[in-house]
Amino acid sequence: MKFINIGFGNMVAVDRVVALVAPDSAPIKRLIQDARDDGRVIDVSCGRRTRAVIVTDSEHVILSAIQAETIANRLDDSVEEEETAEEEDTPAVDE
Repeated sequence: MKFINIGFGNMVAVDRVVALVAPDSAPIKRLIQDARDDGRVIDVSCGRRTRAVIVTDSEHVILSAIQAETIANRLDDSVEEEETAEEEDTPAVDE
């Protein structure tokens, strides 16, 4: 299982991330409020302004102070590393 840093030493499993969005729009604000009411919000912003919202496959909503673009780059890097590792593990087929 691969993890990425989402700020202040907090990590999230790459396989569990469904969406990564900015917190500015009204639908996302409603999503956060609904999750907060249901007890599904995990706030890892350490009192700072929320700059990214991560939605997981368990319907938890994670609030981070790191820019969504930065987290997206970290996700891309981890996926590329995983694909490279898989390519190295598969044996070459001779034709």
